[in-house]
Amino acid sequence: MFETLILMLDATMRVSTPLIFAALAGLYSERAGIVDIGLEGKILGSAFAAAAGAAIFGSAWIGLCFGIMASVSLAMVHGFACITHRGDHIVSGVAINTIVAGLTVTLSMDWFGMGGQTPTLSGDARFLSITLPFADALADVPVIGLIYSELLSGHNILVYLAFAMVPMTFWVIYKTRFGLRLRAVGENPHAVDTAGISVAFIRYRALIVCGILCGLAGAYLSTAHNAGFLKDMSAGKGYMALAALIFGKWRPVPVLFACLLFGFLDAVAVRMQGVVLPGIGEVPVQAIEVLPYVLTVLLLAGFIGKAVGPKAVGRPYVKERA
Repeated sequence: MFETLILMLDATMRVSTPLIFAALAGLYSERAGIVDIGLEGKILGSAFAAAAGAAIFGSAWIGLCFGIMASVSLAMVHGFACITHRGDHIVSGVAINTIVAGLTVTLSMDWFGMGGQTPTLSGDARFLSITLPFADALADVPVIGLIYSELLSGHNILVYLAFAMVPMTFWVIYKTRFGLRLRAVGENPHAVDTAGISVAFIRYRALIVCGILCGLAGAYLSTAHNAGFLKDMSAGKGYMALAALIFGKWRPVPVLFACLLFGFLDAVAVRMQGVVLPGIGEVPVQAIEVLPYVLTVLLLAGFIGKAVGPKAVGRPYVKERA
């Protein structure tokens, strides 16, 4: 029983990683007042660019750079539409998601001719698992050995980076001048402008950080969690990250726990496939796969309570002139 629990928590860490990256990306964006429903498109675009770069150059790190560049480019398109031209944030985000979903398949078919996929990655083209020091030696130690060797050790570097990004984001948001200005822009951009600080510059910087984090999420999916790009492989993780962001009320640590909860539900769904329940029988695979999304809706509807986002989120800023 204890070993099963550890294995499920181990799977939860792996499944939660792209959600953590994407939810923190949304946190930077929405704290600056920019609604970013285009997280899904950025993750998918990054996953394709990372897999394509890794397949061509044979390096997961080069693929990661390509993924981040693709995601930041999409973030700048979103910023150009929403900040410079004061467009509707939702329309811009939906447009990015739609265009990327079609563009990734078209490019992959044209470049690789594999029905919308990229070549299978192996060796240095993938981020491989890291065995922590003494993990093998401690594996047989009761309780502690299993936790250290199975739960903490054996993940790739992007998993550890995702969890490290949570305290780093907390420090940036609450302890730095940039974080203070970021929160102020999301709450009262007119006050920030009055102080002589460019609202547009702060928001663009927030979107660059958002693009980098989404790039990490997409690269993780195609070069670490999987061995290549597949059509629509983001599978709604951008939307689940937004749900986790609301569930966590735009704060880094609660957002982490929301992502872990959604990841745990996903791990449970995978674990239950093929399991025969007493009095029910084998649960259909489709019913199990939809379980995390149904429970996400129920949790958001029934347990979140009142969630109040940044006051200026989604509102284009118009500079007042004397």
